[in-house]
Amino acid sequence: MSAPDLTIVVPTFKERDNVEELIRRVTAALGGVSWEMVFVDDDSPDGTADLVFAISRGDPRIRAIRRIGRRGLSSACIEGICSSSAPYIAVMDADLQHDEGILPRMLDALKASGTDLAIGSRYVEGGSTGTMPGLRAKMSRFATWIGSSWLGVGTTDPMSGFFMFRREFFYEVVRDLSGKGFKILLDLIASAKREVKFIDVPYDMRARERGDSKLSAMVLWEYLLLLCEKSFGNFVPVRFIFFVMMGLLGALLHLAVLTSLFYRAGVPFIPAQSAAVIVAMTANFFFNNYFTYADRRLKGANILRGITIFYLTCAVGAAINLMVATYLYHRGILVPFAGLLGAAVGAIWNYTLSTQYAWRQSGPRAAG
Repeated sequence: MSAPDLTIVVPTFKERDNVEELIRRVTAALGGVSWEMVFVDDDSPDGTADLVFAISRGDPRIRAIRRIGRRGLSSACIEGICSSSAPYIAVMDADLQHDEGILPRMLDALKASGTDLAIGSRYVEGGSTGTMPGLRAKMSRFATWIGSSWLGVGTTDPMSGFFMFRREFFYEVVRDLSGKGFKILLDLIASAKREVKFIDVPYDMRARERGDSKLSAMVLWEYLLLLCEKSFGNFVPVRFIFFVMMGLLGALLHLAVLTSLFYRAGVPFIPAQSAAVIVAMTANFFFNNYFTYADRRLKGANILRGITIFYLTCAVGAAINLMVATYLYHRGILVPFAGLLGAAVGAIWNYTLSTQYAWRQSGPRAAG
């Protein structure tokens, strides 16, 4: 078998039913091209990786990487790309919605010019979203508009999960990629330190035949996090900004519980304040678990461990807040500024310890 000219990276999670059909379609579309396909699977419980391993024993063009303890489409794509030595790499989904028939056209476009990226677009003339449900189509168009207007990305479909690029371009930007979320194309373009040359190749998006769509409100939330990181993440960690935002929501909830118990229910101040603190801290934990640390979200028994660490961290943070504010106050700092600086130091403490211990990231373990 000659070295492949093209590697197709396919991130998967619970896509076993689509694997064989996708391979069949790609094989039919790429006659005359030396290619390989790398399935990067996030330990799907339906045995997606096991099926790919079985197929690979009879077809050396097919490979699988099984990721253990890690999740995320973008990071899966990066691992798959790094496992290849082909000069051209394509990324596509396993859900059979992408039109594999345009792969040769994308490859020819990259070979014939100095283009960095060939992007499968649903929104350029000749392309369409097919039978995508109305709400999903609106979510996709809204995200496309945000990416284009916020970061000035020129492609008509920055949300596309179907594209091809030169290996040299990837190595230009890989060290600046966030690797978070589901939309690696925008990450690639926004991480470039020069103007990216691309071509939009139209395709008609097919309806998903099997399995469930991965597009959800959480995907859009992670997309927003990516936009923020690419806009000002070099100055202030985006995760810290959202951690503070969740803290402000908790503070509002604290006031609501305190005033309701004290003024309406007649509960004495100390027990009312204590109840408000517990409610606010608990809410903060779950707000952060769902939003701020969406890519590290704790589940099952890990929630108990995480919330215990979070309580302890915030208790120490509150003490640090009080000590710093008191120290500054006695040094003549105005009360509002002393309070704000104390709160800032406490917030930094809470964020640092929570990130390191409550939502610690799993180590880089992989099999396959």
